[in-house]
Amino acid sequence: MTFFTSNIITTKQFATKRRHFLKKSLLAIGTVIAMSTSVMTMHTASAAVGEPEKEDLKFGFIKLTDMAPLAIAYEKGFFEEEGLFVTLEAQANWKVLLDRVIDGQLDGAHMLAGQPLGATIGFGTQAHIITAFSMDLNGNAITVSNDVWSQMKPNIPEKDGKPVHPISASALKPVVDKYKDEGKPFKMGMVFPVSTHNYELRYWLAAGGLNPGYYAPHKGDTSGTIDSDVQLSVTPPPQMPATMEAGTIYGYCVGEPWNQQAVFKKIGVPMITDYEIWKDNPEKVFGVSQAWADKYPNTHIRVVKAMIRAAKWLDEGNNKNRPEAVKYLAQSNYVGADYKVIANSMTGTFEYEKGDKRDVPDFNVFFRYNATFPYYSDAIWYLTQMRRWGQIADHKPDSWYMDIAKKVYRPDIYAMAAKELIAEGKMKASEFPDFDKEDGFKAPQTEFIDGVTYDGKKPNEYIEKFNIGLKEKSKI
Repeated sequence: MTFFTSNIITTKQFATKRRHFLKKSLLAIGTVIAMSTSVMTMHTASAAVGEPEKEDLKFGFIKLTDMAPLAIAYEKGFFEEEGLFVTLEAQANWKVLLDRVIDGQLDGAHMLAGQPLGATIGFGTQAHIITAFSMDLNGNAITVSNDVWSQMKPNIPEKDGKPVHPISASALKPVVDKYKDEGKPFKMGMVFPVSTHNYELRYWLAAGGLNPGYYAPHKGDTSGTIDSDVQLSVTPPPQMPATMEAGTIYGYCVGEPWNQQAVFKKIGVPMITDYEIWKDNPEKVFGVSQAWADKYPNTHIRVVKAMIRAAKWLDEGNNKNRPEAVKYLAQSNYVGADYKVIANSMTGTFEYEKGDKRDVPDFNVFFRYNATFPYYSDAIWYLTQMRRWGQIADHKPDSWYMDIAKKVYRPDIYAMAAKELIAEGKMKASEFPDFDKEDGFKAPQTEFIDGVTYDGKKPNEYIEKFNIGLKEKSKI
């Protein structure tokens, strides 16, 4: 059989033609001024960003709803408006994703907030990774199996026939003690050793009187289970529900939609959201290697510009765009979960026990509350938790925490992207921090489940406040 193809343009040819047309159109607008690659500060005057040094980019992500800024920047054409032609590719797990950013197979990726920090200080893989963009606030929850939930419920106060939230881990403690008395370890899952989920789960357990265990990398022990009441292990996010259903773990901390999936499958109960553990906590970041950022500074700023616009689109109009966003995320090339499962949390609600759906408008925050700004204080909080649980084996002075935060988190690059958007009339200055006054530190934060106040400028003082965890001079 013969096919006549002489007048047919292939998809690849069409994309190439469209790309060249867009490049000419987009980059011909205005005068292109080359940006200096010298050290920039948040207070640098805005200058037009030059052409992207690299146009064809591949970014990685894990199948979670908080990868949404990447999907929206792609689907709404924000990347293309910056002269960038992006491929988004789901990764098998967080380690693979990080390794591929380090070796250059990926230009950048949706990352756990702790990954650039962990890599830069050498916990696990050693590499200098930076972030100039925070992808979201909140978005996680802790889920337990139906069996564990039934054992916990007698320990949880109720009002109008429903559990009173937030639920303390003290309600889980009798269940864990029972397992210990029977000689069985109580196992829970989290997604990666330097993940928000690991630190949130540990924080919640410790606040309820349960020791989640310590790391001792200086002794070659990176299990994180030394002296543990609850044994935590790594499970990739999409595998969490099935792993719990199989009985390998009895609960987990993960991002959406994998807590709501447990509700829909009737295999577990999400007990508490991270919003209730630490209100408006930073979650994912967009990470690139320092070498990549040095080589492609204009490209980097343009990527951040596109993602800022995507984040704003996700939150604007009281989340009016979320249903459309959920349609994109439900596609198999993004999250690939059922629309209803994703919408259960992305559209301003969260379902705990089956039928117990509550309004949580800030369960996912992408732009409001300066969510996209990479605060040094956010970085330092993660470092304090690494020290608290032994991933940082030795005491470090406050100055060390400041130095690492400034090495990894780059509000200067973010500010340049924001100023460009303001100059172009795409955003308003009022939508961003005041860059002339901003020092990169949030005011002391008080809304933690245990009531402990966090001041990012006093990391060692903060670490000393906890009953469970390493203290200033202690070492495993």
